[in-house]
Amino acid sequence: MSIRHLHKFGGSSLADADCYKRVAHILLTHGQSDDLIVVSAAGKTTNRLYELLDGLDNHFGWQQQLELLHQYQQRLIEQSLQDELQKQLLIQLREDIRVLHRLLSLEDLNDYQQSQIIAFGELWSSRLLAALLAQSGVAATALDARQVLLADEEATPQVRETESSKALQQFIGEHPQHRIVITGFICANERGQTLLFGRNGSDYSATLITRLANADRVTIWTDVEGVFNADPNRISDAKLLRSMSLLEANRLAGLGSPVLHSRCLQPLQGTNISLAVRSSYAPHTDFTLISPNSQSASQPVVTALAKVERIVCRCDSDFLSLLSQLDAQDLPPLAHWRDYNGVIELAYTTEQAPAAVGLLKRLAPDCGLTQITRKQGFGLVALVSSAVQDYRQGFARLLNRAAKPLYQDAHSLVTLVREDQVSALAAQVHRRCAGPRKRFGIVLMGTGNIGQAWLALFAKARTRLQRELEAEIQLVGVVSSSRAIIDGTGINAEQWQLRHQKGLPWSYEPLLEQLSQLPYDEVIALDVSASSSLTLRYPDFFNHGIHLVSANKLAGSGPLPFYRHLKQQIADRRLFWRYNASVGAGLPIQSAINDLRHSGDKVQQVGGIFSGTLCWLFEHFDGSTPFSQLVLNAKELGITEPDPRDDLSGRDMQRKLLILAREMGLELELDDIELQSLVPESLADLSLDEFLERIDELDEPMQQALTTAKEQGLCIRYVASLTQSETRLQAGVGLQQVGLEHAYANLTPGDNVFVVTSEFYQDNPLIIRGPGAGREVTAAAVQTDLAQICRDLLAD
Repeated sequence: MSIRHLHKFGGSSLADADCYKRVAHILLTHGQSDDLIVVSAAGKTTNRLYELLDGLDNHFGWQQQLELLHQYQQRLIEQSLQDELQKQLLIQLREDIRVLHRLLSLEDLNDYQQSQIIAFGELWSSRLLAALLAQSGVAATALDARQVLLADEEATPQVRETESSKALQQFIGEHPQHRIVITGFICANERGQTLLFGRNGSDYSATLITRLANADRVTIWTDVEGVFNADPNRISDAKLLRSMSLLEANRLAGLGSPVLHSRCLQPLQGTNISLAVRSSYAPHTDFTLISPNSQSASQPVVTALAKVERIVCRCDSDFLSLLSQLDAQDLPPLAHWRDYNGVIELAYTTEQAPAAVGLLKRLAPDCGLTQITRKQGFGLVALVSSAVQDYRQGFARLLNRAAKPLYQDAHSLVTLVREDQVSALAAQVHRRCAGPRKRFGIVLMGTGNIGQAWLALFAKARTRLQRELEAEIQLVGVVSSSRAIIDGTGINAEQWQLRHQKGLPWSYEPLLEQLSQLPYDEVIALDVSASSSLTLRYPDFFNHGIHLVSANKLAGSGPLPFYRHLKQQIADRRLFWRYNASVGAGLPIQSAINDLRHSGDKVQQVGGIFSGTLCWLFEHFDGSTPFSQLVLNAKELGITEPDPRDDLSGRDMQRKLLILAREMGLELELDDIELQSLVPESLADLSLDEFLERIDELDEPMQQALTTAKEQGLCIRYVASLTQSETRLQAGVGLQQVGLEHAYANLTPGDNVFVVTSEFYQDNPLIIRGPGAGREVTAAAVQTDLAQICRDLLAD
């Protein structure tokens, strides 16, 4: 069964001869031989006709304007048609101009004569397009809608549907296989006098005629591709909606959408007619299809109006029942509120407000309306969706103190703000609620203790994090030193080992290329390894647009030129690199230093015990057990690195102090920090087995240091410290004697402690203390950094 289709073209689609030819091509390539077509007046013709009426007081003025209008229409005909068709239309045009001249010369034009003058725009368009189609070799007929649309005169004409449908279908039956080009915007009363449908009347004509003709679809061809999920002029990443429900479209129209109009949608109610909104300038592109039977739009729609007036009035309960009657007028309320004190607030565009107030004043005696006042300087921001309740919380969080109370109905959330806040709030609502849901792909680099702890944590925290951020966060890669699995569809963090066992050997170039092509908005790599080769590849990760979270401290403490290069890369490419887990595990020492700097404070000293292993050793070292035996005990408990010299050398604390120094803004190299190793030179280069055989050589110097401290009522701790003044900077890592009441003494074995002195924290330093090592707390720090990068990207 063939589908009867109606195409409607607005004035912007018929602005010049090239536009007419484009429209004819659309009809020949996108239409069928029995299509109906509704047209508006070409370009600004209707405005020019109204200007003729406005200029009647100036005889010379309107005659000149009429001549300009004549020339414009004549050019359209001459540039569109040839030979006999051109000649016929030019003759008709000259006769029409004579009629217009005669009407405009009358001393007193009545409403019908004024409407007759305005109707010429649509009449000229229908004749020209029908002739152009005929010139292209297809059967086409122009139809003056006044021949078939019979209407009663009310505030706006009300078409008698039964009689009009019969007349229209009779005309269609008399012109089989003809493309019928019908005038929009106009109809006639029973005496044949011209009536106008008024604002956006041609769109209303199109949907009404579609209904009266029992057609299946109407397409509104305009200068935009369809309905977007936000105003493309305000929001750069606004996306075209391929479909939406009639209910959503109707609410959007009621809120002032420039693409959809409430009256245009009314004839579609209770029918199976679908409405398409397409661009006549790009007919090959996607478009929006609105159907009474369609599902809701795939994304909510944000609409905004910069000039809106609040109309505030007191009322009794009878007025609420009349709100629905306002919808039947030509001024449907954009939004309304009611408080418990009987106050109604209505929002209208600045153009609608005067007529709305006039309507309210006419209703006032019958419904208890009092104190009707207008307040200007407002704008409207609304979100429209069939699933509007899902967005209420996110929408409400964005409202500031300047916003009027949130209004909600079945398909929209609405608020009023100051005019100058409309664009900013609309952009925020779009990003949080209506923009495409941001997709983050996460790649884990390192499957040791910390990596496995993070995978377990991510499996628990992912759902909550996604809900909090309103984004998709997907594990897409697990990479160990020997194999990798990358899957853009996602990897189950609870079953990663089964997948990873089937992973393949990898190298950096193809891995980075594969990561950069994943179908995600952003890719974030988590380096929880201790790999120096991975650190050296950080510039390549950044070159591929990949963000990084590092528990690996080698990059943050690498050579200063390398570190500067990394910082310059992320600044140039607007990337994020966070490495809080590289110092203090989950303790917020880096953020504390940054907060102090950003507040205008100056950090003067940073010190502490940055190694959980060394804290454990010295909290237990009281002379009762040889130091070497404590080291062996800690190794057996898994507290030390596999080679305890990695802890005892102090190199790890030296790197951590360098990372903090650079966070303070100091450009230091590792060698600028003095290092006192606990490993004698005679043991430093031995194999691990040889070192363990001779480990008791640590005992004599350690026992001597402890005895000296005890004689002075002190204890020994392995401490990092950095002090800067206007003239001097001193940094080092090594053994220190400290008082028994000092912050470095009496720690829980395995803790880290950081002591920060600044201009604001002089006499009472800032102390941060807690677990500074361990797979779980380090994994938690990695997760915190990951979540913060996601937040930063969402706020970008």
